[in-house]
Parts: sequence; structure tokens; C-alpha cells
Amino acid sequence: MRIVFDVVVLLLAFSAPILAQEVQPVVQSRVVADPVVAEQDSNAKFFSFVSQEDRLSISFGKQAIADFVFQDPKILRPYFSNLKTSDGQQVTRNHPPREGQDAMDHDTMHPGIWLAFGDISGNDFWRNKASVVHRVFSEKPVVSGNELRFTTESDMLGTDGRVLSVMTNRIRLLARPAGWMIVWAATFQAERDIVFGDQEEMGFGARVATELTEKNGGTMLNSKGLASAAKTWGQPSVWCDYYGTVAEREMGVMLMASSANFRESWWHNRNYGLMVANPFGRKAMKQGELSAVLIKQEKSLELTFGALIHSGPGLERDAEYAHFAEAIRKPNISPTIPME
Repeated sequence: MRIVFDVVVLLLAFSAPILAQEVQPVVQSRVVADPVVAEQDSNAKFFSFVSQEDRLSISFGKQAIADFVFQDPKILRPYFSNLKTSDGQQVTRNHPPREGQDAMDHDTMHPGIWLAFGDISGNDFWRNKASVVHRVFSEKPVVSGNELRFTTESDMLGTDGRVLSVMTNRIRLLARPAGWMIVWAATFQAERDIVFGDQEEMGFGARVATELTEKNGGTMLNSKGLASAAKTWGQPSVWCDYYGTVAEREMGVMLMASSANFRESWWHNRNYGLMVANPFGRKAMKQGELSAVLIKQEKSLELTFGALIHSGPGLERDAEYAHFAEAIRKPNISPTIPME
């Protein structure tokens, strides 16, 4: 079997122009701060949060909208769970799933919204065989205008207990007219040479609420206009929206992949509610030869994805993607559009 290595080496200067086009240089310093303690920003106009030992509990006004979990004895990587619209309608599967109401499969793999990888140098972070160990909030949670932002730093430990990479997650929650948006930028600083492998289970994923699944009448649509899990599976796209109608109101989760990522994303979509933006699984997604993305020791790779939690008619998906792209280009500008 022929294996094609996509060597992704971030240097101060690129000698090969094609690599310079695929991956932008990332300079990442390690900033260590004291762990965040329980607090709530009394000046928050829209978002608010309560810090707990293992998670941030996030609200809009008095409505709880998500938990960001950074320590879990069963799910060994950070994730968002129990995501809701700003008026309280749940759009991701209950976590943990409820017997008799939800499908019970993959309960520790599909907790809500997550970023995980089934193969980094043979280590499986998707199925919780390897672990992402939270180290510190290098930027403590803060509410500014219509935005909540924070940064975490974690060690990615292989099954042998050695550190493969330092994972820095810079996360922003932005208010939008149709709901709210997550911007998740992750930097992987290699502690030794590491290779991102080729699987379906590699990337930014969501498991939607049972009521929104295609099996229960929901719809999946991508940026190319293809609809259904079967038609969007394996196809390249900058966004994919999984949505349906609950209580006579349209709602859903739209995942987005930044065009600044080293490669476009293919989509691992299923009719039971799974949706994954995957830039690594070229062969697994039937789009070419086996991919192996190498990050040399002390070099880094950056990936940015987004998720829009939306509710109501008339969603302008391309406009929301454009806002996501603008938020990446201008990370210090807080939006001024309130949520309904």
C-alpha cells in the first residue's frame, strides 16, 4: 500500500512554497497562570459563567446554555455538553444519554461538541485510550461585551504516559442574532515528532439532540447545497448544518471549518446525529491516498473550527460562516449584536 506523507512542519521560514501555502506559521508561547477559581462576572451583559472544579457552567441571562468540561474521569479530553439555544431548547444529545429517550451508543465518545483524534502516532484520543490532561487556564474566563473567552493548556499523553504534544485551546463564545457561536482554535506544540493519522474519527464533532437526527425527521445540509447524511458524507465543505423542528421552531447545530486550516475538511456524517469536520481522513473518507500529517518536535500545527447554535427561521448560513471567518481575522474585536 502506498503511503503519502503530508509533512506539516512549521518553521520560521519555509523553503518549499507548497508547504507555505498549506500551513501558516504559528508562534505559540506558554503562558502559565493560576487555575481559575469559582467566580461569576457581575458585569456580564449577555454571557455569564460559574467556574467549578471540573467545568465552566455557562449561561445567557438566567438560561443555562452549556458546560465546558475540562476534567472528566471517563471522557479524557475537553468538550462542551448539553448545549442549548438561548431560549433553552437542547440541540445536542443529553449527556449522559437518557435511556428510553436517547440512543445510548458512544456515550463517552459523543458528549456534545468536541475536538478529538483517533490516531496521533498510534494513540487514540477519540476512544479515550489516550488522554488530554488539563494543566491550567492560561487565560482565565472573562466576559467582554457580547463575548466570553478563555484559554486552556493541556498535555496530550500517549498510552505510555509520555507527552506527545501541548494542546492550547483558545475558545470564544459570541452572541449572534440567531443564537450563539463557538470559535475553537487549537494549537498542537509537538514535544516529539508526531503524526496525525487517517481515520473517520479525526476532527471537530457534534452529536445532535435525538429530536433533530435525520432518523427522526431532521435535515443535514452542507455549503455545497448537498442534503442528507449519505450525500454529505466524505464530501469537502466549509460548513455543515444539522437541524430540525422542535415545538414548531427550527433549530440546530452548524459546524464550520476555517479556510485557514492546512487543508479543507471532509465530513463524517451519520443519520443518527453525528457530524464531524475531518481534515485528516483522506483515504478513510474516500478522497485519495492515505494521509499522514507529520509535526516535527518543537514545531506546531493550528486548527480552527466553529459551531453555531441556532434557533428560528431564515438562517443565513453563508453570512454566519462569513462572521466566523471575520472573528478569526479580528480576534480582539467583540461583536455588538445581541442575542434574541
